[in-house]
Amino acid sequence: MLRLLLVFVCCAALARRGCAFSFQTPPSASARSALFNRRVNYPISSKATREHSVVRFSSSPADYLSNLSGNKLDGAVGTKKLGKVKKALTKAGMVAFIAGMCLALPVTLLPPTLLQKVRIIDRQKREHLSLRAGQFTARWMMRLIPFANLQAISEQEENPEPSIWVCNHVSMLDVFMLLASDKKLRGRNKRPIKIIYWKKLEDNPITKLLFRRCGFIPVDMAANKSGESNDYDRSSFKTLLKLSKQAFAEGFDVAILPEGQLNPTPEKGLRPVFSGAYTFSKMSRRPIKMMAIYGTHHLWHADESIGMTVTGRDILVRVYPGARRFSGPAEFVETFTHVVGHFGATGEDLPSQELNEWLDGSRWERSTSAEDSSKKEQPQNAPSGAD
Repeated sequence: MLRLLLVFVCCAALARRGCAFSFQTPPSASARSALFNRRVNYPISSKATREHSVVRFSSSPADYLSNLSGNKLDGAVGTKKLGKVKKALTKAGMVAFIAGMCLALPVTLLPPTLLQKVRIIDRQKREHLSLRAGQFTARWMMRLIPFANLQAISEQEENPEPSIWVCNHVSMLDVFMLLASDKKLRGRNKRPIKIIYWKKLEDNPITKLLFRRCGFIPVDMAANKSGESNDYDRSSFKTLLKLSKQAFAEGFDVAILPEGQLNPTPEKGLRPVFSGAYTFSKMSRRPIKMMAIYGTHHLWHADESIGMTVTGRDILVRVYPGARRFSGPAEFVETFTHVVGHFGATGEDLPSQELNEWLDGSRWERSTSAEDSSKKEQPQNAPSGAD
């Protein structure tokens, strides 16, 4: 045990030493002014925050998106080549972070469990406290072992409405990065959330402990590799719906990964998107809010042949402003594919005007109107004459 602790401390020290150079030089005053003082019209008003491991800036979505659209954060996110030493240090830091989470989570999740056992709190409160404990653990482990440059672009609401959350999925690191950045992403007034996950992930005892203590919702399907079609156990859908309705009734938001599995080729866009989030939105009468993540695959790739081959250390997590009640499953799938798919592939938003049109629904309305018009304008085949 002493040897394991010594290795963990050494890896943490190496990770901090290898990663510190990325955070030591804050942007100059002129650079900050150029980044955050331009304005464009944006249809949805909210507060956006850019989170850097050392340097923090705040701006409105109009200011932020006018500079982010068409440009990757910090110049060229994910394109900066790492030397062999930096790659080795980054990987060592990532392994130390994962080991730290495995050691810390059983400890931080214990108090809510004990409080429920002695009947001081109920199951619902235990799930809420366990989620906060998991977020706290991930957030502080990232501060102690900053193996990656995690940046969050947030939309924080004072009174967030109950919602269905959707996000792309590119790496096994995604859940840890979302936990670590959730406080900045959704703000202090964020609602508790339950994630729908693949039950096979419970084969890992730490994942099982975290997911069950937080009351996350499992769905069962046959084991497969990333990129292969999902074979769901339809008998588990009944339990899925029951637990989801219970979560809605108890005041939890629900998060869904519409791709249904890890995406081994995020640079080519999303995998086929399922419309289950729209079904949940319609069933619960809740709007859908979109999130996007980029860069975790440069650290831990979904393709097993690549695995933990480090090619970059920049991670972006993005919450899009506004909540949408889509007109149908097709609109949801197209909007998610264009908005989140583009960010997940490139680490940047669509051009400002196009992004705004997808977020407010006008791009979908225009495309469907054009399709209807083209169908009406198609010449009808003249009926053949009869003798």
